[in-house]
Amino acid sequence: MSSSQQRGQVLVVGSATVDLTTFSRRLPGPGETLLGDSFSLVMGGKGANQAVAAARAGAATLFVGCVGDDLFAPLVREGLAAAGVELTHLHEVPGQTGIAHIRVDGAGENDIVMVPLANDALDSAQIDAALDEAEPEGGVLLTQLEIPAAATGHAIRGARARGFTVVLDPAPAHELDEQIWPLIDVVTPNETEAALLTGDGVESREDAVRAGRWFLERGVGAALITRAGAGSVLVTEDEVHDVAAHPVTVVDTTAAGDAFAGYLAAGLAGGQDLLAAIQRAGAAGALAVTRRGASPSIPGLGDVQELLAEGTRA
Repeated sequence: MSSSQQRGQVLVVGSATVDLTTFSRRLPGPGETLLGDSFSLVMGGKGANQAVAAARAGAATLFVGCVGDDLFAPLVREGLAAAGVELTHLHEVPGQTGIAHIRVDGAGENDIVMVPLANDALDSAQIDAALDEAEPEGGVLLTQLEIPAAATGHAIRGARARGFTVVLDPAPAHELDEQIWPLIDVVTPNETEAALLTGDGVESREDAVRAGRWFLERGVGAALITRAGAGSVLVTEDEVHDVAAHPVTVVDTTAAGDAFAGYLAAGLAGGQDLLAAIQRAGAAGALAVTRRGASPSIPGLGDVQELLAEGTRA
């Protein structure tokens, strides 16, 4: 089913930030001052980035989150609106918009300090209003863990009760209520997140399969362990499926996981089967690492389809 024929909405409940990113040949050590190469100030946050990705994938996308009443709030609103995201349920609250400080080294690897600020104001009433307005038929809830745990849990419970497909990107990883896991259709941790959640290291394919089964034992419908350049491993009750990565030159890994998650949700909302949605999402994540920045790195559908076509011809 093509993007123009999508059946359901993607409802993203999550964080919105402004990303302050520095680029340097290497990262400074403790107490060291280092001269960098460049700097960017753009919209970010896992929730907002994933909403942009879902919209760029062609899905009707509704974002539920909070910004402050400061100078940074318009940057978030304008970034989401430019991607075609519905903002009825993006609320402005007193105080500061969330901030992420990102450092990127010469190999494209990053570290991030995220300060939630306005994101902590997201509450159950705001989530319920969005769920009641959204169309559950064919709809997908996509959420993460940069908002209060109570808000994430409430969104998952409410979406499942209304008939949405529930996708959780468990980042940044932290312990969840055991009663939440059976309400999740697809969970998408990377190796680090899977290790933190399961308590076991995830360094190989076999480790990833074991981690995937840990999620299934707790009631999750399908576990997708993403492994960066090694691709991903999908674990379901019926099979284990390896999805190859697209070979690309890494410039900046920021928001690669968000591009993946947003495209995955859009694919499911559009009627793709899970494996097809993962394959398209993998292409989106691969393209994101070839570009600098968070939301600016998220590719459009045309670029993703071109990369997939190249892989088919190879």
